[in-house]
Amino acid sequence: MNRITEELQKTGTFYVATVEGDQPRVRPFGAVAEFEGKTYICTNNTKACYAQMLANPKTEICGMQPDGSWVRVSGKLVRDDRDSAREAMLNANPGLGMMYHIGDGIFEVLYIEDAKGTKSSFTAAPEVLA
Repeated sequence: MNRITEELQKTGTFYVATVEGDQPRVRPFGAVAEFEGKTYICTNNTKACYAQMLANPKTEICGMQPDGSWVRVSGKLVRDDRDSAREAMLNANPGLGMMYHIGDGIFEVLYIEDAKGTKSSFTAAPEVLA
């Protein structure tokens, strides 16, 4: 598993930053998966954050782990319309099955292109994840 996916999974909840016009927007996310070596997140295509992701795909993600360290990831969100990618997300996050299913018309998965990540803490030097 790639380090970015692994470290985001440890956070439980992480925050995805998007932009709406000139206003930053940040929302909590919890589902992350690895598929074909890439880190994926998911959302509902009726939400404002999805429209923001398409309009300006640059993002930054941040989450804190139980030990007090935090992870920051930046990159570009790219929509993946393949059912195999959706299936990988559902398999990695079984609870999503209560909200989404393949073919429902709203379930979207996006991977982080050119992902750069660091893990930081107050007690150690930052660690480059990718």
